[in-house]
Amino acid sequence: MGQRDRMFKVLVVGDATVGKTSLVQRYANDSFNRHYKSTVGVDFALKVVQWSESETVRLQLWDIAGQERFTSMTRLYYREASACVIMFDVTNSSTFSNSQKWKQDLDSKLVLPDGSPVPCLLLANKCDLSPWAVTREEVDRFSKENGFSGWVETSVKENKNVHEAMRVLIEKMMSSCTGDGSSAPAGTGDYINIKEPSPPGWACC
Repeated sequence: MGQRDRMFKVLVVGDATVGKTSLVQRYANDSFNRHYKSTVGVDFALKVVQWSESETVRLQLWDIAGQERFTSMTRLYYREASACVIMFDVTNSSTFSNSQKWKQDLDSKLVLPDGSPVPCLLLANKCDLSPWAVTREEVDRFSKENGFSGWVETSVKENKNVHEAMRVLIEKMMSSCTGDGSSAPAGTGDYINIKEPSPPGWACC
């Protein structure tokens, strides 16, 4: 059947300092630096994933500065995106409550071609730190009430659940673009419990 190549644009949004640039760099380049400069406007990275023997997925990651929610530019940045990650810092409650504003901004400016919301994961980042400023129950309720596809605890610093969360997002995008949305409803909001190791044969480069 030959190789199929799919390209997806994925937005990474959330308040400043929640770890968006760190997430993108960890996922795309497997690097972590505790002293990233604040992103100005938008930054880009490309990640190529060998999804199956016959399919390659190319992710164009758009790392959008936290300050950009207050500008009219987000509509331009969001255009034609296939999915989104909204991040917050579990030790900072205002970044958590602002996740709702990011989600509202996203939903008001971007829908899939069939009119449904884009798949959007909520990432509870810096889960290696304590104390948390929010409870898991609060995050779970928030995720369900605001139409997220689900939420995942991540620690970009410790490389916890970064690749796994992005794999969940790719699955959502693949089911959207093959028309098999029935198995992956856009907004169940459930906690995504990532325990399984990567399935055999799953690899990224």
